Amino acid sequence: MKFQHLRAAAVVTAGVLTAAALAGCSGGGSTAAPGGKTVVGVDYPRSDTDFWNAYIKYVPQFAGQFGLDLKTTNSQNDVANLTANVQTMISQGVKGVVMAPQDTAAIIPTLQQLAGKKIPVVSVDTRPDQGNVYMVVRADNRAYGEKACQFLGTKLGGQGKVVMLQGDLASINGRDRTEAFNDCMKKNFPGITVFGEATNWEANTAAQKLQTRLTANPDIKGVYMQSSFALSGTLQLLKQRGLAVPASDPKHVFVVSNDGIPEELAKIRAGEMDATVSQPADLFAKYALQYVKDAIAGKTPAPGKTDHDSTILQIRDGLMEDQLAAPLVTADGATFGPVSSVKVDDQSLWGNSKS
Repeated sequence: MKFQHLRAAAVVTAGVLTAAALAGCSGGGSTAAPGGKTVVGVDYPRSDTDFWNAYIKYVPQFAGQFGLDLKTTNSQNDVANLTANVQTMISQGVKGVVMAPQDTAAIIPTLQQLAGKKIPVVSVDTRPDQGNVYMVVRADNRAYGEKACQFLGTKLGGQGKVVMLQGDLASINGRDRTEAFNDCMKKNFPGITVFGEATNWEANTAAQKLQTRLTANPDIKGVYMQSSFALSGTLQLLKQRGLAVPASDPKHVFVVSNDGIPEELAKIRAGEMDATVSQPADLFAKYALQYVKDAIAGKTPAPGKTDHDSTILQIRDGLMEDQLAAPLVTADGATFGPVSSVKVDDQSLWGNSKS
């Protein structure tokens, strides 16, 4: 990665911590725990999906590699919990915070408080709507929607009906995936009708809304799940309706997801679903911790290509985002329009990891 050491001067602009202000961190004292490790707070956003449980597994593994002492909390998809958890971390003397706020607008006051205390923040998977953090570590979520669109549009030959099970539109991820999928369909496959269903990332809500759509439109031929939270309910509904048939059968409903969890890969191998976009749970953990360590050490990132097959973008003044690679995964590794895919058995996929 491209880093430069900062000058010693600390600068706070517009109430938000700049990179130079991170050099001293909070309190002006040592940044190490009694055992010689730097104390970092990590809030897990939720533990009710396989993707986030995988992330939770990877965090302590990489913390050990980077010599970090962790103080962890779990906000369970509630910004009020996250705010309270941050207060606990501050009282524990953390020198940096890694979080994944699911409500990207409501987190702004908490970010401002941390900036005021000169505690750097790395945001994982989501980007705050306003304000700055040291680094955002996520994949290009618009690309998720575009890849799902190209896959379904190609498979359906540009005609038919699809359901998009959206996440939470209060989250930038839900908005990015939704807008990109819709934009791609309108531009490239105008003959496809898209039914968008907001689900708040809730499995029961997704299942209920999909059932309603299938009842009203039994000729639906595609489902785009914006996350694996909807996987079990979707596949169960298709099975109940006699639609869980091979792709060669005219009754087949093509299913594409986002996450790349082991269960999705297994379902693709079994022919029970068709594709997913693998967002890297392992690299989210690795580079979030790397960046928070760099922030505490007084380094600043620069836009451009990295040494780990990603690109750091300047999103707005004072905010950069490392967009990690997230490939489309299919059974055969075929190409769909401009989008190439990776074969499901590719060992570079974190969902195939044995660790």
